[in-house]
Amino acid sequence: MTWIKRIGFFLLTNILIMTTISIVTNILGYFGFGIQAFGVNLTQLIVFCLMWGMVGSFISLFLSKYMAKWSMGVKVIDPKKASSAEMEVYRRVQSLAQRAHLPMPEVGIYDSPEVNAFATGPSKSSSLVAVSTGLLNRMNAQELEGVLAHELSHVANGDMVTLTLIQGVVNSFAMFISRIIAMLIANSVKEEMAHMVRFLVTIVLDIVFSILGSIAVAYFSRAREFRADAGGAKLAGRESMISALEALRKVIDQPEDERGVALASLKISSNKGGFLSLFATHPPLEERILALRQIR
Repeated sequence: MTWIKRIGFFLLTNILIMTTISIVTNILGYFGFGIQAFGVNLTQLIVFCLMWGMVGSFISLFLSKYMAKWSMGVKVIDPKKASSAEMEVYRRVQSLAQRAHLPMPEVGIYDSPEVNAFATGPSKSSSLVAVSTGLLNRMNAQELEGVLAHELSHVANGDMVTLTLIQGVVNSFAMFISRIIAMLIANSVKEEMAHMVRFLVTIVLDIVFSILGSIAVAYFSRAREFRADAGGAKLAGRESMISALEALRKVIDQPEDERGVALASLKISSNKGGFLSLFATHPPLEERILALRQIR
């Protein structure tokens, strides 16, 4: 999956969430909740938008670990039954987790030629760190240490929860603004057409504001990568982190595993700059390496 495909999936996922919420609430009769006869009860509308805007994000958060295991075929390492190679990964994560004062996460390996890793889970005490067999086969011990330290820093920083909150707020704001504008437009048409106009305009604006809101979410996602790199450098050493990113730069354009595209924003990635970089969830690897070299 190229970085452009990642961006496309990132945008499409949120658009589908927003439009699905609008369609479902219309079917259930709650579409105009807080808007009576085109007058507005702002309190009701805000509560309605917050509730529906946040619910999808938190459902995704709580299911994230289980969906990752299922979609990528992650094999969780059992120390009592693990091979020597699996135990090496497990012990490295265990050592890094102790240094970061984190509860021991689940550690998994998934069979894939892609050179990648990710961390997910609803909380620090219920997290998963998974690496691909491709990464284990292509990276040396120092580079692997850097990747694992980076992923554990995501857990330590609570990035999954924070990103969920930001996504939920963005969705809520988009729903609120789209309904206000749709109401104003519907006020200007004949009464018998008002409901349909309001519904269609809301759907269109949900899509537009979802795309614009994704820029804010992507900006935070890129910022969290720099923080995770800095955290990884503290845990594993700056040179280990730089070595890991240098190794990734050599293989980042190779074909990736198409399974589990919903995890695209979690997996290691890069971007090539330009306008589409506004929607990229990861900064260019060159910028990340430069930032690490500037750390004293």
